[in-house]
Amino acid sequence: MPGKNINKGWLALSPLAFFVVAYAGVALSVGDAYSVPIAVIFLATCLYATVVVARGSVQERIAVLSSGAGSADVLLMIWVFALAGAFTATAKAMGCVNATVGVLLNILPDNALLPGLFVAACLVSFSIGTSVGTVVALVPIAAGLAQFSPVAHAVPITVAAVVGGAFFGDNLSFISDTTVVATSTQGCNMKDKFKANAMITVPVAVIVVTLYAFVPLFPDELQVPAPTSADILLVAPYLLVVLLAVVGVHVLVVLTLGVIVTGLVGGLFGSFTLLSYMESIGQGMLDMGELILVSLLAGGLLKTVEQAGGIDFVVQRLSHRLRGKRSAELAMGGLVSLVDVCTANNTIAILTVGGICKRMATVFGIDKRRSASLLDTFSCCMQGLLPYGAQVMMAAGLAALNPMEIIPHLYYTFLLIIALLLAIAFRYPRRLTDTTT
Repeated sequence: MPGKNINKGWLALSPLAFFVVAYAGVALSVGDAYSVPIAVIFLATCLYATVVVARGSVQERIAVLSSGAGSADVLLMIWVFALAGAFTATAKAMGCVNATVGVLLNILPDNALLPGLFVAACLVSFSIGTSVGTVVALVPIAAGLAQFSPVAHAVPITVAAVVGGAFFGDNLSFISDTTVVATSTQGCNMKDKFKANAMITVPVAVIVVTLYAFVPLFPDELQVPAPTSADILLVAPYLLVVLLAVVGVHVLVVLTLGVIVTGLVGGLFGSFTLLSYMESIGQGMLDMGELILVSLLAGGLLKTVEQAGGIDFVVQRLSHRLRGKRSAELAMGGLVSLVDVCTANNTIAILTVGGICKRMATVFGIDKRRSASLLDTFSCCMQGLLPYGAQVMMAAGLAALNPMEIIPHLYYTFLLIIALLLAIAFRYPRRLTDTTT
């Protein structure tokens, strides 16, 4: 009997192995991991799970897959993704991104532009909830400023500062897809997850800002254009989103108001007609289409694995090997990092292992705020170190660099990994490691 149970357990988990092998195989065959259509791999994996792993009649197997795809948590993520796409697209179209960048750069002294770029990336990414969008907005400016520096490696250092800051903000943002997925899969409040994250990431960011302050890249006479009153008004949608999110307004309400305000401000400045505004909203939602589809497929896949006993099997097996909270937390970080290496998508990585990690957290008495924080932060760290990840590749392309030139200068990412390991080893912060609430 024990042998049969073990075999059934491995069979229940085989869709995850199928996913990794299929993705890696296609990526190696085409020579470009990030160009692999992730939705197609998930669809193939769902078909495999339904045929090989699921139990019962055809109708019963499809019902299990559909119930996972249509769960309340998955649908909430889809609503958020659609509205986040709409807000990002309308904000970009009406000039919010450029105005925010200009205002942030102007409040910084000339001799603090490198740490200032890092801080600007942190704030912009936190505001818009996307590291890729931040890279697109700031890397051209960073690369242009670096041309004025006599330092040989000024461009990769400056670009890396933006990439690191982009991951800091994305990791903490209330409207980031990784935040939505991490909190949804672990069942915690976004505000609580933000506090748990901040206690680890903010000290690291302060250290990085200090380090950058001692890297003299730019001459004192370097100037940037002063913002106009119109630029300051264009920043209003970002400020509204941040303020409402910080005070605890529901994310759907925050994003809905953000989309409305971008339309009002854009209309005031003539950036939109009614039709172009609606087209921006529609395009923004369409841009999130693959992520929405993957969310549905992942929800169905994980429900099938769970129904077949895969999650229970993992928890039971790990229970015999893990020796408490520290090893369980390291296992969570390792699982989400491994999947991110295979998919080059930290949101998909959290979606894939979120259910398993939630059960692990329950078994080992790990606070759900902490498990959400660890999943999000570990996945962002790994994503930031992938030369074939969207953020690093985008930054390298915009700055005409090889991705490997950027990675050694990602000081924030390397220091954050060290901080995560120390936080696990020394049970920091105590109020999240000594309670199961």
